[in-house]
Amino acid sequence: MHEELKGRNFELVAVAQDTGGEAAAGPFYDAAKATFTALVDPRHTVSALFHLVNVPSAVMIDEEGRIVRLDEGTYTRTYSAGNLTYGTDAYVPALRDWVEKGSTSSVAKDPDEVAAALPRRSREQDLADAHFRLGVYFQLAGDEGRATRHWEEAQRLHPESWNYHRQDWSFTPEQAGPNWLRKVQAQGDKPYYAPMDLPEAPADEPPR
Repeated sequence: MHEELKGRNFELVAVAQDTGGEAAAGPFYDAAKATFTALVDPRHTVSALFHLVNVPSAVMIDEEGRIVRLDEGTYTRTYSAGNLTYGTDAYVPALRDWVEKGSTSSVAKDPDEVAAALPRRSREQDLADAHFRLGVYFQLAGDEGRATRHWEEAQRLHPESWNYHRQDWSFTPEQAGPNWLRKVQAQGDKPYYAPMDLPEAPADEPPR
């Protein structure tokens, strides 16, 4: 998408949320042969600032620095894994429409609408964020025991944040898959990603 749209006043900035730093995130950027701006955020500053609880998520920001969309599950198409379906074929056409039409695009929201849609954080979520940040601090300082304790408390206080779970599990990769599957199954009918209010993708849209 970056290669297609980069000459049309569009810039893609990818920010990997990983306390493992470049050693963990760098190989993915290298394998993708990324031509866009590729950053690593070991302290999860971006997730905290934009209230993001899962990856991938996207923040659309216009030329004036205004946020016009905050979306989770921003894959380029629909994917399936067992009984789980995620992503949507509508996101890429929506992105193209926004790049072409800007503020007149039907997918661009008024900044006040974006702000109003942000969930109000509870005391437990604020405490969870504090514990998660402490976990990051101790992990970067090499104290894995304290890091794990704070991450576990963050997950207990705010179990809806997949980012908290993902970061903790990333240091035990042999358990990450089973842990993820158990949590997905425990979700029941609750969606893995928050649904996006997007126009349906045209069925016969040609590739670009």
